[in-house]
Amino acid sequence: MMVSFSDMLTTARRERYAVGSFNVYNYETIRGVIESGRETRTPVIVAFGAGYLPNMEVDEVGALVRTMAAASDTPVALHLDHCKSFDVIVRAVKAGFSSVMYDGSALPFEENMRQTARVVEVAHAAGVGVEAELGALARGEHSNEEDASEIYTSPDEAKVFAQSTKVDALAVSIGTVHGMYKGVPKVDVGVLKKIAAVVDIPLVLHGGSGTPEAIIRECIANGIAKINVNTEISVNAVDKIRALLASGKGWHLSEISREEVGFVKEIVKKYMALFRAA
Repeated sequence: MMVSFSDMLTTARRERYAVGSFNVYNYETIRGVIESGRETRTPVIVAFGAGYLPNMEVDEVGALVRTMAAASDTPVALHLDHCKSFDVIVRAVKAGFSSVMYDGSALPFEENMRQTARVVEVAHAAGVGVEAELGALARGEHSNEEDASEIYTSPDEAKVFAQSTKVDALAVSIGTVHGMYKGVPKVDVGVLKKIAAVVDIPLVLHGGSGTPEAIIRECIANGIAKINVNTEISVNAVDKIRALLASGKGWHLSEISREEVGFVKEIVKKYMALFRAA
């Protein structure tokens, strides 16, 4: 069943667990994420990044997710991830997405705040939640996000931003990366604690792939209510499919498609268990 993004995350922050937000790119990944939620009875966010529009259109994603979610009694939210285009955001709202993320993290603070407030006004009028981002994450290995210099989120700016824009969730930068880590993670939970002390809306951690469990648990205990996982899903599926093709068996594409669903579930269920246990 489709549910409110804002309600889902508000409950998660209050009860100190996190909802996994898992990126999808095609039918198989959507199915893998939703079935993982149903089979484990765990609320889940299906995240479709604007960078994957060459794969699917937002109305196609919306129709698929709504159809699959209707067959499940587990809460499902559909989220537009990392979008800089106001037009695409409007299309996602019309397509039935539960929430949208306006990514103005590369803009000057005042401009990010102004553009985000504009998105909030339109999305909230349609009952759609909004996530925004302050700070910037560095690019790790196997990531297909754009390059960026890591900039930690300012607690003072976060407080002003959240109050001014009225966003439903705020993604913060505390040292995680988009992709897999190239070295030892240097996540500063102290920065997160300062943000959580002055911002009462749900906080979001991007770059969940490969982040040590102890750090994830500490982040959830300090206000993180949504954690994004993308790269590890892709890396696992690609590696497993490569092994299938190298096995010598004459695979049919329909068989590989079914196997892909299972490979997606492996990673999604692992993180679901961690986020809920925390």
